[in-house]
Amino acid sequence: MAYDATIDRLPLSALFDLKGKGEALAEWSKGTLPALPQAPNSLSRADGMALCFIGPDHWILRADAEHEAQLEAALNLSQSPPEISIVTISDTLTFFRIAGPDADQIMPIGCPLDLHISKFGPDAVSFTEFFGLKALVMRCEGGFDCGVEQSFGDMIADYLVRAMA
Repeated sequence: MAYDATIDRLPLSALFDLKGKGEALAEWSKGTLPALPQAPNSLSRADGMALCFIGPDHWILRADAEHEAQLEAALNLSQSPPEISIVTISDTLTFFRIAGPDADQIMPIGCPLDLHISKFGPDAVSFTEFFGLKALVMRCEGGFDCGVEQSFGDMIADYLVRAMA
């Protein structure tokens, strides 16, 4: 069966792992971050950034790679107070974009999560599995972005080509 979808391996993103109470992170970031999402497994977007609420007192910030140095400086990672942790993790994940009318038919081939729009809305994000690997899945315009450990990128690219066949 041929699917009406496209699969693109995205350029590396600037990624930051943030831990600590939301209030402390918001105070420290002094407006650098998008608004903290209030519901678990949701994200907020602003200024080309996505802030993903992935667990209790745990967020992932994703932005274009060219903004990494600027964000590192603004977040002043090395001087952050002990009650929060902000770590650059940009080299850990590679993202794939599965988009198009049949994106919701491709994703279940590798992902057991119920991604129907009624359950996994426009601002949804979650760590789950993708072809048996831990993956960060979020909605994007017209489909899904799926981040997997970078060392498995070529394997996932191959699996996605096979899934589209």
